[in-house]
Amino acid sequence: QVHIVESGGGLVQAGGSLRLSCSASGLTLSNYAIGWFRQAPGKGQEFVAGISYTAVTTHYANFAKGRFTISRDNAKNLVYLEMNSLKPEDTAVYFCNDMEKGQPWGQGTQVTVSS
Repeated sequence: QVHIVESGGGLVQAGGSLRLSCSASGLTLSNYAIGWFRQAPGKGQEFVAGISYTAVTTHYANFAKGRFTISRDNAKNLVYLEMNSLKPEDTAVYFCNDMEKGQPWGQGTQVTVSS
């Protein structure tokens, strides 16, 4: 059974940083391109960043470019999202999944950025 777990969220002041982690049981993340997605209160889910299964290719939503970095450690079955220069509008629950969103969703990790 696949179980995705996101962690690393928290409360941070504007301008601060957080590193999110995505882990999974029952799923070898290295077999998939993985994406981070987020959902803010009252809004739909949006794409944040994605990374190919070899980590050769990454891509970002416009709002994430220059501030967020996605990476992965296939040996540890982990995918990361380093977030810098956080803004209040980054407040959301952050989720990871394969890029096709084909896996069961985890609980996500709450990121709250105070002004």
